[in-house]
Amino acid sequence: MNTATRLTPTLAAAALALSALWIAPSAYADTPTEAARAHIEAIAAGNVDAITASYGPNAVLEWVGGPLDGRYAATDAIKTTWTKFTKANGPLKADITHLQEAANPKGATVTADVVFQGKTAIPVRYVLTYRDGKLVDEIWQIDPKLASKGGY
Repeated sequence: MNTATRLTPTLAAAALALSALWIAPSAYADTPTEAARAHIEAIAAGNVDAITASYGPNAVLEWVGGPLDGRYAATDAIKTTWTKFTKANGPLKADITHLQEAANPKGATVTADVVFQGKTAIPVRYVLTYRDGKLVDEIWQIDPKLASKGGY
């Protein structure tokens, strides 16, 4: 058996291993836009564990308007807020429009207009800031004009 014949299976195995390494990180390394979309979908699904898994250790949730209006700056407080929200609203459908990302090496901000549809429409102007792949600042602004325009 010549050297080329012996190396072919080895090279094929190496190529397969490298391709797995190339593909695998993309499954875990969401872009901020993908992370924001997943966060919004977790909210719509009422999955509190998935919602809170995206937060960094010192995250802040600014809820502006509505019955949960307030500033939540501790992990437990944020989880309690989302638990109240999901229990009160059940599963929702999220209509996401105007999703935009601005990023630089220090972090990224994602903005979106979201109308959550359930028992009632919940129109939200959303601003999410990510650093090191974690959600660190979130502004949930109730925006009645979104509901009247159907999310624009």
